[in-house]
Amino acid sequence: MIKTYRVSLKSHICFWIVSPNFGSKKIKPQKEGRKEDTKEPQQSHLIISKCKMVTRTVDLRSDTVTKPTEAMRTAMANAEVDDDVLSHDPTARRLETEMARITGKEAALFVPSGTMGNLICVLTHCPIRGSEVILGDSCHIHIYENGGISTIGGVHPRTVKNNEDGTMDINQIEAAIRDPRFEICCPTTRLICLENSHAHSGGRCLSPEYIDQVGELAKKYGLKLHIDGARIFNASVALGVPVDRLVQAADSVSICLSKGLGAPVGTVIVGSETFIARARILRKTLGGGMRQVGVLCAAALIALQENVGKLEGDHKKAKTLAVGLNKIKGLNVDIDSVETNIVYCDILKSVNITETKLCKILEGHGILILPEGPFRIRMVLHHQISESDVHYTLSCMQQAVNGVHGKQDGK
Repeated sequence: MIKTYRVSLKSHICFWIVSPNFGSKKIKPQKEGRKEDTKEPQQSHLIISKCKMVTRTVDLRSDTVTKPTEAMRTAMANAEVDDDVLSHDPTARRLETEMARITGKEAALFVPSGTMGNLICVLTHCPIRGSEVILGDSCHIHIYENGGISTIGGVHPRTVKNNEDGTMDINQIEAAIRDPRFEICCPTTRLICLENSHAHSGGRCLSPEYIDQVGELAKKYGLKLHIDGARIFNASVALGVPVDRLVQAADSVSICLSKGLGAPVGTVIVGSETFIARARILRKTLGGGMRQVGVLCAAALIALQENVGKLEGDHKKAKTLAVGLNKIKGLNVDIDSVETNIVYCDILKSVNITETKLCKILEGHGILILPEGPFRIRMVLHHQISESDVHYTLSCMQQAVNGVHGKQDGK
């Protein structure tokens, strides 16, 4: 029988001793500086592995990883609820009314996720299978939502190249609109989608002037405009423009509550009363009717009250992180592209370390980040990341990259 013994040598380092023949023998911790007696009966095996006891976690994988605050938990426990499928949940109604007010739209609807929110909006605007939507080639709907608009809705995506700032050229959008005279052969264009802020472009923000131009183009051709506003509050704060002005030209908007705002669950979609009435039916069809949903909406209301004001601080910490990373030899960050809370960092090939290996090294220090393709990593700031966490991350990153340099130089 194999027995495992844990021998503590320091406060944050331990050794594991595994042997089949230890019997009832105990291994006592030794004082620092003394060598461990590793003598054993014959035919036994000694396996020693060193491990660090990480006591600090800095989770930069996404702004979706935040934990509910005490105020949110209290609000959830005390939430007044009823059946939301029957439109009777008072807390859900409060949240939806507030979101409609903030966005300047007639009505709003709580849904479980951003993916479902975008899917409902696209399908509501494109009720006929074979309809076509124009959207960016690196937008969230096209890349990260499982192709739901096609697999579930039968909607055909027609992509236009996203520029580095998240926009699409107006002329290219117009050129992508199908000529209705050829509908015998081609899909019918019904919708244009924008994303603000644009995640894959590093959280870049679309200006209200640009959105107005796209809105005017949509109206010219009788199309609808949907904005994936998962981080629209981040864009609003960064641009210094109210949310209602940013979405003024849009026929529908989806707004995530569990990203920058820090609520545990949910998205709200907004639009006209007619649009939301149709969207409510689709929500039920897709399994998004959740009965006493006020328990979740209560936390979202707290997020709106307490966390919108923290977004500016998140953006400043993101900029601090970006500047610090850019000073580390072997790393490169486009500092000007860091407008909100997302930081992309490129690993120079001269460092000879992959994004996966770097993430693994940092994980050993309690820092969690995501690889974002070959020699690229992504970090996302949120209200549960402190200035101290940022500096700790920079210190560990410096050690990790310098360690690789040191090995290359033979040090």
